[in-house]
Amino acid sequence: MREAGTMQTITNWQGLDPALRGASVAMGNFDGVHLGHRSVIALAATQPAPLGIVTFEPHPRAFFAPATAPFRLMNAEARAHRLEKLGVARLYELRFDAALAAMSAEAFAQDVLCAGLGVAQVTVGADFRFGKGRTGTAEALARLGEGCGFGVTVAPILKSEGADISSTAIRAALSEGRPRDAAAMLGHWHRIEGAVEHGAKRGRELGYPTANIGLSGLHLPRLGVYAARVDVLTGPQAGSYDGVASLGVRPMFGENAPNLETYLFDFSGDLYGHHLSIALIDYLRPEAKFASLDALTRQIEADCAAARSCLTAL
Repeated sequence: MREAGTMQTITNWQGLDPALRGASVAMGNFDGVHLGHRSVIALAATQPAPLGIVTFEPHPRAFFAPATAPFRLMNAEARAHRLEKLGVARLYELRFDAALAAMSAEAFAQDVLCAGLGVAQVTVGADFRFGKGRTGTAEALARLGEGCGFGVTVAPILKSEGADISSTAIRAALSEGRPRDAAAMLGHWHRIEGAVEHGAKRGRELGYPTANIGLSGLHLPRLGVYAARVDVLTGPQAGSYDGVASLGVRPMFGENAPNLETYLFDFSGDLYGHHLSIALIDYLRPEAKFASLDALTRQIEADCAAARSCLTAL
């Protein structure tokens, strides 16, 4: 894989600057950027051309079924950060709207990939589908590429212990409170990224101020308390910190909108508005409702000790 650098994000495939054409692209949704995705990207990176990603925003599943339960492992921001770390030079983040959804496989290959993006090579997974009604297959893309003038490489499905590595399997591991199993399929810790929001500031009153991040649109891992590793991405205190994170609905206070509250060890400062990337390392315990604030504080102390022990062993 090529060294990471500054990645360009392109959101419009029409009227593209000629300097941004000619990439070798991996194409897909890349939710989670797991090891299977990375194998596709690695194949695309073997070509003598700038490495690109063609992906879609919003996720097509969210476009076709907006009322479905949140399912994404990553928001667009987190996906972009992960792809940049893999050495991607150009992120073609195509808006998935009614016009794109109505395109036939042939029109997508000719109008978007060839005439629009001017790709030199396209790499996809063996299970890739595209075009109206998902009628286009990886094999069909290869045939269309011949006529359009770009090459196509089809990557085999990656397996782990005999099972396919997939976003579905990763979601299942997270739902069951198995973040290390999820990480084994991802090739990295599962992370939740976003800007720190103002909350009720109860943690501060208890002596454990937390950074609150919303979870809108994301698949919810098992609710509870986790040992966490936190990257502060912006601001004067940017860096990596250990901490303990509570993911849930705060049953003691009668609230039901899930969010992620993270206490950073050995940290002092204002994080409001800054962007954090929070890795869930170990599941410590389920959410609970305590008889008193004193009981809650004692449990937080125990959670911090347990998290420190887990993180020290990494």
